[in-house]
Amino acid sequence: MIEVILMQRVDKLGQMGEVVKVRPGYARNFLLPKGRAIRANKDNLARFERERVQLEALNLKRREEAERIAERMDGLSVVIIRQAGESGGLYGSVSSRDIADAAKAAGLTVARSQILLEQPIKTLGVTQVKVELHPEVLLPISVNVARSVEEAEKQARGEDLRAEQQAEEESLEAELAAELSELGAASED
Repeated sequence: MIEVILMQRVDKLGQMGEVVKVRPGYARNFLLPKGRAIRANKDNLARFERERVQLEALNLKRREEAERIAERMDGLSVVIIRQAGESGGLYGSVSSRDIADAAKAAGLTVARSQILLEQPIKTLGVTQVKVELHPEVLLPISVNVARSVEEAEKQARGEDLRAEQQAEEESLEAELAAELSELGAASED
C-alpha cells in the first residue's frame, strides 16, 4: 500500500486533501495519471498546504459551474434508435460512447468517461443513467432506447409496448382463426 494525497474528491475513497492508503496499481494506473492524487511525501505535502486555498477555490468554482449545468439540463432525456428482436433484445448494445454522442446532440457535451454506466444497455426501454459533471455533482439522464422515433415517444409517455404488441398478435390470431374456419366451412360445401 502506498500513501497519496487526494487532489479532488474520489468516490469511496475520500475528500480533497486527505492522505489515504491505496494499492500501488490503483494509484499508478488511475489516480496519478488522471491528476486525482499525488504521492504523499514531505515535498508534496508542503506544496499541497501552500496551494490548498487556491485548489479549494478552483474546486468550488468548478463545482458551481457543474451545478449550473445540472440545473439547466435537469430532466434531460435522449433517444437512441437501435434494431432489436421481437423480445426487445438489442442486436448489439448501447455503450457510454453512444450515450455521450446522444447527449451532445441534445446540447450537453460530456466525455464518455463521465457517463456512469455499470453495464451496456442490451434491451429496449427507458433507463436512468448518471453523468458525472464534477466529482460532487451527478446529473441523472433518461436514455430511451427504441426501434423507431414513434416507439420512443410511446415509451416516453409510459405506454406498455408489450401489451400493445400482444393485443396486435391476438387480433391477428383471431383474424387467422376466422379465415381458417371460413375455409373449412367452404371446403365442406
